[in-house]
Amino acid sequence: MNIPEQLFYTREHEWISVKDEVGTVGITDHAQKELGDVVYVELPESGSAIAAEEAFGSVESVKAVSEIYAPASGRVVEVNTVLADSPEILNQDPYGKGWIIRMHLDDTTELHTLMSAQDYQRYLAEEVGE
Repeated sequence: MNIPEQLFYTREHEWISVKDEVGTVGITDHAQKELGDVVYVELPESGSAIAAEEAFGSVESVKAVSEIYAPASGRVVEVNTVLADSPEILNQDPYGKGWIIRMHLDDTTELHTLMSAQDYQRYLAEEVGE
């Protein structure tokens, strides 16, 4: 399973990378595999305020619709509009071209509540059986 070291992870299978108080958010490799073929991504508006652990969008696949939860609080500064026309990018490259939003973080200390790559790997092994 692909779990990049430099990212932080949520129990709902989102990831965030942070540079200069701007976080890039997406769903994990595990999440995209569980969803199956992604056919639609609901994105928030740029400028929207989002709160940690609250849904800000959704991913629809051939199997199900799943909410996307914010790993931290902040304001959306950019959305990956490519996903509107090519949602399958989430399956092909969840940690690269398949990012969902970029957000300016309100409080970077919220990141301390997230899991490291090692913690997420243990979580998948214990809670999900991966």
